[in-house]
Amino acid sequence: MKYPVILFYKYVQILDAKIFADSQRALCESLALKGRVLIASEGINGTLAGTAENVNRYVTALKSDPRFSDIEIKHSPGDAGTFPRLVVKVRREIVALNAGDIPPDKQNHLSPREWKDLMEQDRDVVLLDIRNRFESAAGKFENAVTCDIEHFRELPEYVDRLTDLKEKTVLMYCTGGIRCEKASTLFKRKGFNHVFQLHGGIAAYQEQFGNEHWLGECFVFDQRMTVRVEEGLVQVGRCAHTGRATSRFVNCLHDPCHKLYILSDEAEAEDPNHRLCPECVQAGITFETADYKTA
Repeated sequence: MKYPVILFYKYVQILDAKIFADSQRALCESLALKGRVLIASEGINGTLAGTAENVNRYVTALKSDPRFSDIEIKHSPGDAGTFPRLVVKVRREIVALNAGDIPPDKQNHLSPREWKDLMEQDRDVVLLDIRNRFESAAGKFENAVTCDIEHFRELPEYVDRLTDLKEKTVLMYCTGGIRCEKASTLFKRKGFNHVFQLHGGIAAYQEQFGNEHWLGECFVFDQRMTVRVEEGLVQVGRCAHTGRATSRFVNCLHDPCHKLYILSDEAEAEDPNHRLCPECVQAGITFETADYKTA
């Protein structure tokens, strides 16, 4: 049985966020869908998995609401264990930038085709990956500039480290496009005058062009951890302890840390301390002394 995973978002005013969240929860439960749906007064952000039939029924129900009749749905393969449970929450933002009043940028979107053409035709453009560092460690576009941030909410401060790109044509991207909507506005307010965003993000690009100009795998926030569109890709993920090529993510066993990092099977077998991230190891924490009771 197929269990597709859908990824979707839309910035649209929702006056009844609590009521709408309750109705979304009831709908998802009735269809046995699992995943995460975030609702805010500014819109919806979700990723869900279930049987193909029930996923289709969910999409039909969502699009029957005039507010979401044109919402874009991206698909990827999953299975019954992609998500352990269903989470539907009301949040202040559907993606946490924590930069105050930052409305989404509705301009300067490039379709995957326009993005690819510009990337290939203009060697002076700068590809900017605004995802978290562990995401870009798993995979990224060729020659992309990556952001050394652990969480998206750190981007407002990190922008000041990219001032040398202000006069460049910047092609910004993220997984599905939702983060670029606000990041684009943020960058423009900081004086970046030539910022374009990949409409639909990596997911939309790979639906059309697979791994062209892409290196590695795409990190996803579910049990799969990473996904690949095609076989034969160039592996860019490297074990944090040994440098071996791998795309295997684990959480640091030291529960106060619990940081995501890349770890090869061989490295874990060689030394139990490798189940701690390099930062914890450097701090003198060992497998025996780590607090991993809730890991």
